[in-house]
Amino acid sequence: MSIWWSLHLRREAASVPLARRLLIGTMETAGVDPDVSYDLSVALSEACANAVEHGGDTAPDGSPQAYRVTAYLDGEKCHIEVTDSGPGFIAPHRAPRPAATDAEHGRGLCLIEQLADHVQIGNKPGRGGAVVSFDKILKWREDAPLVAV
Repeated sequence: MSIWWSLHLRREAASVPLARRLLIGTMETAGVDPDVSYDLSVALSEACANAVEHGGDTAPDGSPQAYRVTAYLDGEKCHIEVTDSGPGFIAPHRAPRPAATDAEHGRGLCLIEQLADHVQIGNKPGRGGAVVSFDKILKWREDAPLVAV
């Protein structure tokens, strides 16, 4: 069983819950364990929020530029990738340092790394922009209609 989708979203805060709801709905329909779905949806929300906040300037007409979310549920794994057209990461990315527990910013990449099994953070080759991708091994509900064989 494989499910794949990709969204091209405006860099607006309202796009974050849209991507999250689509992911949760896809995993719920497929029969993914709710705890795994929740972890992935939080990680996706953090990656999208970063793309919205840091993903580039506005277009010449004043509208926000876009970012892309791609998700694959393939066999026993979910892979998610969020790309933007911003400046990317200035220096080669290292594991993020945990932010203070009361910090309002700077915790997103740490959360993604804690919630996913494998995380890659870097820059898009050529055109610029950031890429945050992560994988998680899926667990299935017993009544899952689309469980991998």
